[in-house]
Amino acid sequence: MLLLRNREDLNRMAMPLHLALGVFDGVHLGHQAVIAAARQRAGALGGSCGVVTFDPHPIRVLAPERAPRQLLASLEHKTRLLGRLDMAFLLALEFNHALADMSAEDFLQWLVDERNIATLAVGEDWRFGKARQGDVALLRQAGAARGFEVVSVAPVMHDGERISSTRIRQTIRDGALNRAAEMLGRSYRVEGVVAEGRQLGRTLGFPTANVVLGEEQLPPDGVWAVRGFLEEQSWNGVANLGNRPTVDGANHTLEVHLFDYSGDLYGTLLEVEFVNHLRDERKFASLDELRAQITVDSEMARRFFS
Repeated sequence: MLLLRNREDLNRMAMPLHLALGVFDGVHLGHQAVIAAARQRAGALGGSCGVVTFDPHPIRVLAPERAPRQLLASLEHKTRLLGRLDMAFLLALEFNHALADMSAEDFLQWLVDERNIATLAVGEDWRFGKARQGDVALLRQAGAARGFEVVSVAPVMHDGERISSTRIRQTIRDGALNRAAEMLGRSYRVEGVVAEGRQLGRTLGFPTANVVLGEEQLPPDGVWAVRGFLEEQSWNGVANLGNRPTVDGANHTLEVHLFDYSGDLYGTLLEVEFVNHLRDERKFASLDELRAQITVDSEMARRFFS
């Protein structure tokens, strides 16, 4: 799937265009319903189907004091998630104060005019433009004048409440990964590039991948049974998320030991799914005690997966 950064890049895509608009942090089931609406119209009418979103998250520009510190998916991760939903492209518009100051009418003209756009799909309460003045009614007026269809999609509910990125982030912080997966429509994963560390795990008999974390939401610290994904392949494993108090109390790290994996992971992009919390992180009196506990943790994780 293509990641586009300028609205002019839309002109490179096969026409007509069917666009799903929104922030789409996490690409949860509510987002997927909007995306499916655009994809359905593309299937019926032909052309290209893609997503238009904003980077950074608009609230980080408009109200940084209220912005979430962590998101459900980085822009790059979101691109891969959308590719799995058969989107042709993701247009990530830079969200800055100039864009935020556009009136709703000006934003629509800036995005839509002189382009063969057939469909705009949005959540039924989506707002846009300066002071959030634009809504679905305005979109429909513009669509009638400019010749595109507007599809508004109702919220998707879970346990009687609307699914939202905010709700899912809190669920992950609470460690309720199964509930998060129900709202996401898939297991929750974070991703990062494997970097060279101190290689202490290798000396302890458990080589680990030191995953450089971005700004994606993390579950509670501790030792976890995990799955690691490299493109289409996966391995079960065990991971420590935290500050490594026995070793050096380092910065927050994620170290993953993949069972039965042999190969060089340095520089690769590793997706990590947190499957089951095994124990809290704690400090041991010696490296020998730590080695013994890692052995126990690995056996617990293997039994869990078996």
